[in-house]
Amino acid sequence: MLEAFITSFKLKNTYRVNSVIYSIKQLPIIRKILPESLYKNKALKIIGNIVSIIMELCTIFLGKFLYIFFCIFAMLPVFKLNNANTFIHIFLFLTIIGGIMNTYMFNPTKDKYYAMMIMNMDAKKYTLSNYIYAMLKTFIGFMPFTIIFGLMLKVPLWLCIIMPIFVVMVKITFSAYVLLDFKKTKIAKNENLLNKLTWLVIGILLLCAYGMPYFKIVINPFIFIICFIISLITGLLSIKVINSFDKYKQMYKQILTNENVYAVENASSTKAIKENVSKQIELDKNFKSNKHGFAYFHELFVKRHSKILTKAIKKQSIVITLIFAILIVLTLKNKTVAAGINALLLVYLPYFVFVMYILNRGTTVTQAMFMNCDHSMLTYRIYRTPKVILGVFKERLKTLISLNLIPALLIGGGLTLLLYLSGGVAEPLNYVIIFVSILAMSIFFSVHYLVMYYLLQPYNVNTEMKSSTYSLVQGLTYFVCYFFIGEKLPTFYFGLATIIFSILYCIIALILVYNKAPKTFKLRA
Repeated sequence: MLEAFITSFKLKNTYRVNSVIYSIKQLPIIRKILPESLYKNKALKIIGNIVSIIMELCTIFLGKFLYIFFCIFAMLPVFKLNNANTFIHIFLFLTIIGGIMNTYMFNPTKDKYYAMMIMNMDAKKYTLSNYIYAMLKTFIGFMPFTIIFGLMLKVPLWLCIIMPIFVVMVKITFSAYVLLDFKKTKIAKNENLLNKLTWLVIGILLLCAYGMPYFKIVINPFIFIICFIISLITGLLSIKVINSFDKYKQMYKQILTNENVYAVENASSTKAIKENVSKQIELDKNFKSNKHGFAYFHELFVKRHSKILTKAIKKQSIVITLIFAILIVLTLKNKTVAAGINALLLVYLPYFVFVMYILNRGTTVTQAMFMNCDHSMLTYRIYRTPKVILGVFKERLKTLISLNLIPALLIGGGLTLLLYLSGGVAEPLNYVIIFVSILAMSIFFSVHYLVMYYLLQPYNVNTEMKSSTYSLVQGLTYFVCYFFIGEKLPTFYFGLATIIFSILYCIIALILVYNKAPKTFKLRA
């Protein structure tokens, strides 16, 4: 088993090193300097190995730190309860969610595919050795942070120590359950493709994690200890199930298909997504437009792709309306809730940066534009002329902004109304700032995604993502937006700063598109 683990670790490390070198070669300017023989360069491979080690340490420690800090610790001030008990409460429910969603064993990754499907390694030895390593990483990664954050919140040390054990035992229990289910049904679970019932359970657990503390209900340490004892018993029994399971090869043949293995990183180019997009295209020959030139061309595209462009917007609008309707009723009926909402609205506007990021349809719309228009049109020289590129860009920007403004108007209006109904504010300008800042965020993300698409066009003729710069900018955007969760800043000043930043960003971004897009908007090699 040790030999299997060493071989698999070398394989994964080699893949990581080559991925690092490939990513470096995709960066602007640098890719023109570096030769194809780069993969043979020993010095660069040493650097790649160092980066690989750093990445491994990040998976062990950094991810756990960010998880505990942002998902638990940073949320505690919202609830104004006993911090120790609330920390334990949220940790318990999020751990159960993690057990369902992230078992490691049922995640179709490339290293598993190469090892078991391509190199024909012993599936059981490979799985068990790597699963033990994954559980050790989980235990070691959680331990320092449950102790540090736990002691800061006055959680007993012994309780902080058993928390990582609880995480491991929950994951082992769920893994064993899925293996037993496979024995009965012969259907393997892919943790990246959860069914509706599982998502419903996860939603309920999330409500328990964050909703119960909001209503001043949290579990006490005694209940956590009971849950820990149960998980310890089921976990120890599950170890035997995992060890005795003898159908790993058959199971992974179902999980490790090309579609599953490449589904995450090539989500925009998978056959399934292409087929799904194609089904939503309306090919009505009676579609007409009174416009001319670029506006005519774009309007026909919008009409044929209206399902893709508007379906999610409609769902978002319904959910947003329902949420605000419930909050308005609670505000009118309960003075305590009203006071809490009023206090939150005056300092938690930064949270809506992440909300607007999540709701924005920029990625989906640009994906549809490439798959069903630019993928073919960019092969024609006339479509790559500055006049055409900038003309179509202008029409697309109008559409994207108008689509994203629908949920933004509902959120901005809802927040403004809630602020007024919950007790109002001494400075009336706050109402305007909240409403306009939400719209500014929406316009910012609309411009950001379309500009990013035109300046860093990431796809090749096979609709495969080929730009590490594009992925890097996407990652940075997510990280910056996520950073604002839990930040408490005065609504007036943050909102005003958001409006000014959005205006300046949009002006600069549009100037860049005007000057650079004719050179950058092309098919990748």
